[in-house]
Amino acid sequence: MRKILIAGNWKMNGSTAANEVLVSGIVAGVPEGDGFSLLVCPSFPYLASVAGMVAGSKVALGAQNVSEHASGAFTGETAPSMLKDVGCEFVIVGHSERRAIYGETSADVAAKFQAAQAAGITPILCVGETLEEREAGATEKVIDEQLDAVLDAAGADSFAAAVIAYEPVWAIGTGMTASPEQAQDVHKHIRARLATHNAELAEKVQILYGGSMKGENAPGLLCMPDIDGGLIGGASLKASDFLAIAEAAAQN
Repeated sequence: MRKILIAGNWKMNGSTAANEVLVSGIVAGVPEGDGFSLLVCPSFPYLASVAGMVAGSKVALGAQNVSEHASGAFTGETAPSMLKDVGCEFVIVGHSERRAIYGETSADVAAKFQAAQAAGITPILCVGETLEEREAGATEKVIDEQLDAVLDAAGADSFAAAVIAYEPVWAIGTGMTASPEQAQDVHKHIRARLATHNAELAEKVQILYGGSMKGENAPGLLCMPDIDGGLIGGASLKASDFLAIAEAAAQN
């Protein structure tokens, strides 16, 4: 049985004071149960302080991005070892905003995936299609290309220490959400794609849904057989909203 992971991606939001309120609320309100885990991913300046806030709790710490380089003259970048040093257990790689706004290629993402794992950090690999790609019937083709870049670079066995997040890009921050059935279809395809390389491993990999999951739609999404949690954006910025999704996970 795969454990559910509810991961909060705060994106470029937060402040010292706001983070204290948010994290204290989350830590105090974590539902009972062992079938799920929670993760928060603040902006880089707040990683160390949030690490202290979640220490000893059921909430893990992750980062939103990482350099593919171990060290050196890369101004503005953050090495995987640095993330590990401040307590990060996870890091998001290949988020649609990194791909679309900052031009990260699938090869770049694969390199970051490998760098994170080399430092002992679990990468959350984001894959997904735009509205134009979905309407063109290219959803599976796009996702296969994004997955295959990592499979080719790191091998199928690398997914034993990784998480995948399916992001329907058309459902991020737009108010649109894939139906549970639409999301399940893509999650099933992702698992089947991995199964062509390693069927046993494919059954164990957590695949999160990353398209505007909220407390209201979380129960319907999380009851799907191949949806193992959520990569949460806007709803992760308010403790009550995030905990409503966590409650759905606890009751799943």
